[in-house]
Amino acid sequence: MLTLQKLKEMKPHTIFAKGGGLIEEFSREMNTKWVAVRGGIHDWAIYYAEEGKADEQIRDWGDKCYFEEVIKRLVPCDEEAFKMYRY
Repeated sequence: MLTLQKLKEMKPHTIFAKGGGLIEEFSREMNTKWVAVRGGIHDWAIYYAEEGKADEQIRDWGDKCYFEEVIKRLVPCDEEAFKMYRY
């Protein structure tokens, strides 16, 4: 489970979780790949793109996830860590 303390201990711009598959909220037609990234000030976000892209490409140019339910499903986190999600 992601906690605020774990976020603070990570280096900025670290990809700390990833996954993929058919995620309906992202696309009903294609498999996607996603990465969870720690930001510059112990904030974080999830980015996604079509399957086949490199993790770093998704981190730098992917679409951001804005769905609270999906965020919590992909990266289980406590409320303190969730409040640090960068929308």
